Amino acid sequence: MDTKLMIFDLDGTLLDTIGDLAACCDHVLAARGLPRHTYEEYCGFVGNGVMRLVERALPEELRTPETVAAVRADFVAYYTENIDRFTRPYEGIPELLRELVQRGIRLAVASNKFQIGTEKLVRIYFPSIRFDAVFGQRPGVPLKPDPQVVREILADTDAESGAVLYAGDSGVDMDTARAAGVRSVGVTWGFRDRAELYEHGADHVVDRPGEILELL
Repeated sequence: MDTKLMIFDLDGTLLDTIGDLAACCDHVLAARGLPRHTYEEYCGFVGNGVMRLVERALPEELRTPETVAAVRADFVAYYTENIDRFTRPYEGIPELLRELVQRGIRLAVASNKFQIGTEKLVRIYFPSIRFDAVFGQRPGVPLKPDPQVVREILADTDAESGAVLYAGDSGVDMDTARAAGVRSVGVTWGFRDRAELYEHGADHVVDRPGEILELL
């Protein structure tokens, strides 16, 4: 394959963010006297944007639009200020990105995390890596698995879909890639398991970042 552009999901693919997501969500829940959750529960809560994270973390009887919106606002404010306490790049990711740049492959991020948080994390953890597009959740743009974010990236980079490889850790990512007409690679080091990746039609599945180089 002649890959010209790689699109990466952020949480669970480039960065292990679950520690900060969990700590910040627990913080806003505790402030309301609500129960906290386990690491495993948060791995299942994330992937569909902050609104769904908050909704899933709240007790069912409190999942009203007003309460979810209020808790989301508190979460975004607190998380934005405490976004990098526990977050780290996965082992091998910085080396992979540098190698892709060395090979002349363009890079982009497509995340369901809110835009300011997405940009801040990329800036903190990959300051020397050039990304041609960094897109998170923005008003008026549907979340993944809707393919609009990928289509925006293709338009901004003038990339043809056949020359694109999309990497993500969840079924949402595999569905997004398929809907956008680009190849997908599921990564097993994130928040979901191998079975979910295959169930959602992953074209490839890898266990280590370096294996992605074999798919280019």
